[in-house]
Amino acid sequence: MTDTPADEDIDELDESTGQNDLFEHYRFDVDKGQSLLRIDKFLTNRIEGISRNKVQNAAEAGCIRVNDVPVKSNYRVKPSDLITILLPHPKREIELIPQDISVEIIYEDDDLVIVNKTSEMVVHPGYGNYTGTLVNALAYHFRELPLFKTGELRPGLVHRIDKNTTGLIVVAKNELALSKLALQFFQKTTFRRYIALCWGDVKPDEGTITGHIGRSFSDRRVRTVFPEGDYGKHAVTHYKVLERFGYVSLVECRLETGRTHQIRVHFQHIGHPLFNDDTYGGNKILKGTTFTKYKQFIQNCFALLPRHALHARSLGFVHPTTGKYMEFQSELPDDMQKVIEKWRNYTVGRDAE
Repeated sequence: MTDTPADEDIDELDESTGQNDLFEHYRFDVDKGQSLLRIDKFLTNRIEGISRNKVQNAAEAGCIRVNDVPVKSNYRVKPSDLITILLPHPKREIELIPQDISVEIIYEDDDLVIVNKTSEMVVHPGYGNYTGTLVNALAYHFRELPLFKTGELRPGLVHRIDKNTTGLIVVAKNELALSKLALQFFQKTTFRRYIALCWGDVKPDEGTITGHIGRSFSDRRVRTVFPEGDYGKHAVTHYKVLERFGYVSLVECRLETGRTHQIRVHFQHIGHPLFNDDTYGGNKILKGTTFTKYKQFIQNCFALLPRHALHARSLGFVHPTTGKYMEFQSELPDDMQKVIEKWRNYTVGRDAE
């Protein structure tokens, strides 16, 4: 019998994210001589450090499959079965330190919380950011909950958004909610809308950007779009132009997939980097005039919005316990609102000349 972790990189947990990358994948090819045995017992005997309760919750959420068919925890393993386990927890990498950090929670019940993340806050600990993250804050605020005592590096985390992206994140408060929410991201049934300000006059008014996204061969810190093939992961972003300011456009993005930096990479790929995105070339004057007054206007905008212009505005999903659809909205943060208003005034003034 073989036990093979899936070839997934935990860094692929994304801004726009959360698909396969949220899960810790295992495959078991059951021996031909295997006797009948409940699958929850079979798995707890073979996966180090996993509890039977976690296996049962994963099965309840439809995350355990035999021959590609979801099974319940009382399924009896048969010879030659192919068992696939989709769990939302990556392996622990570093010690998680609970910290008393303020976070804006806009909704909470027994199963989940909706957080409105500010800019500059990293979602989870990692290289260079072991403290001060949203997960450090949640580990403190929910320190009495069993899920946050497990020692997992990302307890309750279903998806993430980038450090300088603002907006909505859903966090689970128990194992069953975590499994069910993670499955929705995996099956692409969640509703996610972002607002972005990007360089250029985006055309047509509505469109779809498709392109495999993977780490750049020249710089592993950034992503790039690759031709369809063996490298990168399938990614789809739908967009609609909300407002045009001549040299920049305000767009709404709907994610069909969730890849690291997906919106930022896709818009760079079509020649419209996000405004002031220093990673993907948006922190320079890419459109406009050569007049000193215009250059100063852009610098003033950059000073007001010292990050890429991206906000996770809408988030919708089916509640893991009630089964009812829920949708949440987040107002644009002050820095984006101010810059958008400056562009409106600039456009009016230019048209009046």
